[in-house]
Amino acid sequence: MSIKVLLADDSEIVRRAIRLLLRSQSEIELVGEAADFRQTIQMLNELKPQVVVLDLHMPDGTEATLLDVKSHLNHDSRVLAMSVGSDPETKALAESLGTFPLLDKMELSDKLIPTIMQLVKA
Repeated sequence: MSIKVLLADDSEIVRRAIRLLLRSQSEIELVGEAADFRQTIQMLNELKPQVVVLDLHMPDGTEATLLDVKSHLNHDSRVLAMSVGSDPETKALAESLGTFPLLDKMELSDKLIPTIMQLVKA
């Protein structure tokens, strides 16, 4: 059985790079891509992913929007938050979603796949 992943990032270039990483793994199925939080929430309801790879800094994001994302997660969904850098504010955003860990986008090529596997097994 494959791991259903939803990818949410406002950058097409970042989504393309992550898409390539995810599609290189037979046990991972990329079920959808969202370019903002509104699309993310819609796709959470429709696709019921096991893992959401979520950029914390998309243009339509507010603390209320992040809480809305959290409220639409399935009980067995896990959020893998990502950002460029990990300043205290970004870490607090990730913690408010109950995410672990917070990945730096610059390290995704090495850490994304192992982290997804770890989240699903936890």
